[in-house]
Amino acid sequence: MTVEVDPVRVESRLAAGEIGCPRCGDGVLTGWGHARSRWIDGLADSLRPRRARCRSCRATHVLLPVTVLLRRAYAAERIWAALTARSNGEGHRRIGVSLGVPAATVRGWLRRAAQRLEAMRALFLTVAVTAGVDVRIPDTFGCAWRDALAAVATATAAIRFRFGAAGLLGAVTPARVAAAASSGRLLAPGWPGLPDRGDATPVAPAAAHDDR
Repeated sequence: MTVEVDPVRVESRLAAGEIGCPRCGDGVLTGWGHARSRWIDGLADSLRPRRARCRSCRATHVLLPVTVLLRRAYAAERIWAALTARSNGEGHRRIGVSLGVPAATVRGWLRRAAQRLEAMRALFLTVAVTAGVDVRIPDTFGCAWRDALAAVATATAAIRFRFGAAGLLGAVTPARVAAAASSGRLLAPGWPGLPDRGDATPVAPAAAHDDR
């Protein structure tokens, strides 16, 4: 699950039962230890994501801040900068040099994103229309990359208009909107099209205490 950047706010919402379970849709999540600590290139400190368990279905979830994407060792803002550069016509080698990221890594990001540009465009236009008021659908540019990123920019503007620049999960930027709307799966295998609830980990009551 994607949550806000501030861990204090996340703890407060968990304690108040304000985070619903995406697996069953009925239960609420409660704190359940932490995932392993990891370093994310582009973040100042190491990241140790909170784990949570549903009180109803007992599935566990890792709560990732909106600054990162699932199974990516680079901050969402850095990955988004690579996608933006590609939409402006730059190649993976030049992008890698400018961002200080191995060219092969950038090439992997771009290849994965290229496979779902139209799906991204459709999803983020839906987000924009849902969140905004009298949203103007951007004209197509004849370039799938630019069209997809324009849709994200439109969604970002709509969310800022409705919730303010700070938003609900922190500062509203295109990278964070992309991370939040995709539940961190923007570049994950199978996205879009696979429901979030399939990745939850059921925890048997007998084993739950040992995993705390």
